[in-house]
Amino acid sequence: MLTGTRSPIRPFEGGRRRGRGGGEKKPRRTGRLILLIVSAILLVLLAAAVYYVSTPYKPSAEAEAAMKSDQSVAVSQTDDWIEFEPLAASGAANAAKQPGVIFYPGGRVKPEAYAVFARDLAETGRHVFVIKMPFNFAFLGQNEAENVYKKYPDESFVLGGHSLGGPFAARFAAAHPDQVAGIFFLASYAESKGDLSRAKIPALSITASNDKVLNKDSYEKGRAYLPKDARYEVIEGGNHGQFGSYGQQGKDGKATLSGAEQRKQTVSLISAWLDAFPAASGK
Repeated sequence: MLTGTRSPIRPFEGGRRRGRGGGEKKPRRTGRLILLIVSAILLVLLAAAVYYVSTPYKPSAEAEAAMKSDQSVAVSQTDDWIEFEPLAASGAANAAKQPGVIFYPGGRVKPEAYAVFARDLAETGRHVFVIKMPFNFAFLGQNEAENVYKKYPDESFVLGGHSLGGPFAARFAAAHPDQVAGIFFLASYAESKGDLSRAKIPALSITASNDKVLNKDSYEKGRAYLPKDARYEVIEGGNHGQFGSYGQQGKDGKATLSGAEQRKQTVSLISAWLDAFPAASGK
């Protein structure tokens, strides 16, 4: 028989269980809450990115119609590009004396949206390639032009780019100065990683007066990265989106001339620029 005084066992002391610190619960809950908030934000950002990439500017009905071959231009495509080849009826006999054109589309714009522009240019005797960029972003396919050069090693080419396509066309040209015959920009510019200021190639820059998408500060800074004898042209009344055929672009200015007229002036400027190339510019 045990004797003596013993303290009674109390399951709770001051409202707390023995051996458990009540102060740990709040930090754990706060940590879980922060984790949930961060996860939710990341999911929203991921969903927004997926939506942005999966909703590119699509070609107009006119552009889709321009994807068909006729007596003047043969249209074909691979996984890497859409090809517009001038036929004899369009004066293609002169095409070998002039460089062809490799074109980088604007960001988030389907390559087919440039089919009308490419066809019009091909009808002047140029062999034109519109590059299919990964997810429709030129920064994911800076070196895509290399595929055309490999397929057609006996031809020479100028590079061109609209909007986001321009800086990455310039980067390719800067990395391959002996391979690129010239470069042109549509509502676009070169930047430091595509510095062509010392490149001995012709350069043409075409902008539109009503363009509200082009970053004017970046465009002006871009002049320093082009050759001193680069040509600069402005299409009065044109806007950013009408260099392609994909409808009105968000935040763009309103054009005061038709898309057909803007395209006509654009093709005319590029064609005249190419006509000034040496007759033996082909490889």
